[in-house]
Amino acid sequence: MGDSTPTHSGTANASEYDYLIKFLALGDSGVGKTSFLYQYTDQQFNSRFISTVGIDFREKRVVHRIPGIDGSIGRSQRVHLQLWDTAGQERFRSLTTAFFRDAMGFLLLFDLTSETSFTNIRNWLSQLQTHAYCENPDIVLCGNKADLEDRRAVSEERARETAEKFGLPYFETSAATGQNVAKAMECLLDMVMIRMEQCIDKSQLPGARNGHGRHGKYEMDEAGEGGGCGC
Repeated sequence: MGDSTPTHSGTANASEYDYLIKFLALGDSGVGKTSFLYQYTDQQFNSRFISTVGIDFREKRVVHRIPGIDGSIGRSQRVHLQLWDTAGQERFRSLTTAFFRDAMGFLLLFDLTSETSFTNIRNWLSQLQTHAYCENPDIVLCGNKADLEDRRAVSEERARETAEKFGLPYFETSAATGQNVAKAMECLLDMVMIRMEQCIDKSQLPGARNGHGRHGKYEMDEAGEGGGCGC
């Protein structure tokens, strides 16, 4: 689980955290990716829709504790999250897919009031399979805008059936109220951290120091060593 700590502006100092991890938010335009990330980092919601152009990102520091096998709380790890927000429009697709390989985990959002955004989940998963750093990256599926119950077009049962079909954890979230936003992020972080703990060859994770990260220091930086795995 992750406990939040204040977000610091500017470039993160490597001595201030144990891991630097990049997550990518994906989904059709208008599903609420930007609002979701702002709710998670700032606990704020802006009702004005502003379409993301290309790529944007947020940052947040958390303290993560991996649960032990016996249910006990594991050691604490300081994690600096870079949360990348991608444009959903097709004309930006070549730009956004260029960022896929550098990400450790993915938030795949659809709009509970939009049947089309739900149907397009399959297209996004296909894109991930093609462009992510491995064929089975860690993904959490979020049915966003759960606060708009009177406009719901996708039932929870259908959404959960689809999530189960693809082997994905599923959360019904609301960027407006904050419903399950933190839980979805904590679930993804748990998945990624457990994968890293289980890895043998950490050089294969996206952004490892002997790799070719496109935007500088994205490595999972434990005690100053580049880390990663292609498990």
